Amino acid sequence: MSLHHVALLTPLLIGAAAIVLTIFIHAFAVRAIISLVRHEQKVGRAGSAFFIDVSLVACSASFALGAHLIEIALWAGLFELFGEFSAFATAYYHSAANYTTLGYGDVVMSPAWSLLGPLEAADGMLLFGVSTALIFAVIQRFVQARFAAHDAATNA
Repeated sequence: MSLHHVALLTPLLIGAAAIVLTIFIHAFAVRAIISLVRHEQKVGRAGSAFFIDVSLVACSASFALGAHLIEIALWAGLFELFGEFSAFATAYYHSAANYTTLGYGDVVMSPAWSLLGPLEAADGMLLFGVSTALIFAVIQRFVQARFAAHDAATNA
């Protein structure tokens, strides 16, 4: 196996493992959001009033954001572990720029580990998509509940 294959394979495998870990982290946030919304529906609060719905959407978005911040920290920890950055704050900043696909480029990694940048960007795009879809589903559920309540009141 040539040196170029090793230089490609190692960051690729480490990046893939990081992606799997972040998907599991995000799955916990998704589970928490679904549990919260189900509970609020069960007790009759979801879809019952505008400010309750806004609060639940804000809570859902906060859970998702918390997961993203933890996932960024995981990537930053990897960057620091492999000696790319000496300070966690710099690694976290770089990680956030990658994960959000902002990509300032003012802080860069060595060529040996540079493949982790696009892998983290792909991971961030995927998980932001999951968060967006979930928050949309929560809002849609509340709108459906409001329509159902309105239809029931109209038909009564």
